[in-house]
Amino acid sequence: MSAIEVILVDPLDRPVGIMEKQEVHEKGLLHRAVTVYVFNHQHQLLLQRRASAKYHCGGLWSNTCCGHPYPSEPTQHAAERRLREEMGLDLTLTAMFELSYNLPLSNGLTEHEYGHVFFAISDVQPQLNPEEADACRWLSLEAIQQEITHDPARFTPWFLYTFARIPAQLTRFIQHAG
Repeated sequence: MSAIEVILVDPLDRPVGIMEKQEVHEKGLLHRAVTVYVFNHQHQLLLQRRASAKYHCGGLWSNTCCGHPYPSEPTQHAAERRLREEMGLDLTLTAMFELSYNLPLSNGLTEHEYGHVFFAISDVQPQLNPEEADACRWLSLEAIQQEITHDPARFTPWFLYTFARIPAQLTRFIQHAG
């Protein structure tokens, strides 16, 4: 696999440099990320189970997809690109909110990200890229919350951190969409 460079940012999401993705996660440096939540018309969220071979958090359930913009790539373009690459979905996304987190991972890596969160609504079934995800499912936010309460270790740290904001953001998204 060729090296992927990511955008280092300051706490206000201003670019301060570029570094290889693995090194950024090893050093725990703040960098720009994109996160996508796709809902169907029943307002169920499309979850993915990260492929077991992923370099971190393999086999854990998470949001529809996530990733990092390439240097000079707009965040929305990066989010739409990752959705195509991971889930085979070609959707126009809506920017919803931004957040920052610094979360340790089980393998000594750190997710220290300034995240741009995007939403979409679609009933199209994904075509999973097996290098990215090995399963997916649509679940209501209530069912997801029950699973998180019962067994949080089944989910990625960033999903657990972000999920509490999703119900209110989904309500806002639906109100503005329609």
